[in-house]
Amino acid sequence: MSEKDKKLKVAFFDSKDYDIESFEEAEQAKKFKIKYFDTKLTEDTAKLAKGYDVVCVFVNDTVDEKVINSLVKKGVKLVALRCAGFNNVDVKAASGKLGVVRVPAYSPYAVAEHAMSLLLTSVRRIHKAYIRTKDFNFSLNGLMGFDLHGKTVGVVGTGKIGRVFIDICKGFGMNVIAYDKFPAKDVDFEYVDIKEIWKRSDIISFHCPLTEETYHLVDEKSIKNMKKGVVLINTSRGALIDADALLEGIRKRHIGAACLDVYEEEAEVFFEDKSGHILEDDTLARLISMPNVIVTSHQAFLTKEALKNIANTTLDNISEYFETGKCANEV
Repeated sequence: MSEKDKKLKVAFFDSKDYDIESFEEAEQAKKFKIKYFDTKLTEDTAKLAKGYDVVCVFVNDTVDEKVINSLVKKGVKLVALRCAGFNNVDVKAASGKLGVVRVPAYSPYAVAEHAMSLLLTSVRRIHKAYIRTKDFNFSLNGLMGFDLHGKTVGVVGTGKIGRVFIDICKGFGMNVIAYDKFPAKDVDFEYVDIKEIWKRSDIISFHCPLTEETYHLVDEKSIKNMKKGVVLINTSRGALIDADALLEGIRKRHIGAACLDVYEEEAEVFFEDKSGHILEDDTLARLISMPNVIVTSHQAFLTKEALKNIANTTLDNISEYFETGKCANEV
């Protein structure tokens, strides 16, 4: 076999059954030799990547400077993220040492639709009604919600996901205001500054990346500036919201409800079955116990269409990088 015909070796970390299925079904998979590891990528597990050309990672894998240096010593040339966000990667440390590519858009509809699903479930008490009727309790006491029609929704981040969510909200007859550091042109909604989002919104949904500027965007101070009874939705990155400040805002009855698909300290909890264990994270345990909080475990991306797009784009990224030395989706 010539050097050109050799299959690229990919160490695939934090793999789940649905990951394996979608990647094995991808046509491009025949060009690669993929080894699936259950474990997350950390400083301790980086040794598993020895002899591989690529490591494929997800949102809760650690790709800091120590891990990067370890990967480089083991011959790894590329980190292939199978997600859009790259806040778990030390991009500066990777520069000049190994490439980093991502999947910028796998299915904005999957995430935006999940955000709306969380909102509807929360404000119409669907989760509570479901539990009641399983016990043949058909009482309507305590299930009163409110109309979304006519409410003002503040959307933080107007990329592809944010724009799809805005379209969904408009379908419900909601008034949309939005904030983005880089506003889009020719839009049919109103851009305002972040203080106006806090002040005017009945519902706030986050669709922005996690950066130094957006870290703890929601904190004790910003919560005080929000409307009493505001509903917060986060399907982006957990650390956009200070979890302790959120909990306090709920306890003080200032925040009306929280719909969370992500959580600041999710790395050791989400994607795993912890039902037989005592949850060590007291803040998360208290949030989940609140009647007006809904938590899903980072599943907004989890649709057949999104998984197919993630697999195809990730493998295309790897091929493009090794064939040309660069990639359109390089970070």
